[in-house]
This record gives sequence, structure tokens and C-alpha cells, in this order.
Amino acid sequence: MTDTVRCWFVERGYDNRDLVTLAYATPEGDRVFRQELAAGAIESKTVTAAEDVEPHNLEAVDDPETRDRYADEVARVRSDHDPDDEV
Repeated sequence: MTDTVRCWFVERGYDNRDLVTLAYATPEGDRVFRQELAAGAIESKTVTAAEDVEPHNLEAVDDPETRDRYADEVARVRSDHDPDDEV
């Protein structure tokens, strides 16, 4: 079994291609997992406060401001929600 990394919901974005991007970051904000879904598919997906992500699916967050913002948002989400809470 592969070890996973607990990541917390930090961002939801929309683009002009009718896609929704969900972002989950590590507590330090230094790595992020992004998932793109068709806007219609988001209705059938439960978006939870946390996801367990395989390490190879995480991207580095190079921008210091983004890292800090993600770390702050992870702290807020962790204090307000259990991992399986719908957000």
C-alpha cells in the first residue's frame, strides 16, 4: 500500500472552459493537489475538507505568498472542519 499525504481544501476556481478546479494543500502550504472537473460533474462529487493524496500527485508550490496563503487556509479549514466534512 502506498503512503498518502493528508491535504486540506484551500481553493475552488472556475475557468472559461467550463471547468472547476479544486485545490488541496499540505499543512505547510508547500505542496498542492489540483483536480479539474467539468462544471456539471461537480454536482455529483462530494467536496470534502480533506483528501488523502498519493505523493506523486502533489505539485510544489514555488511562490512564497501562495504557500503562506495555502498554509493559512489549511489552518482555518482544519480548525473548522473534520476531514470528511462537506465544504
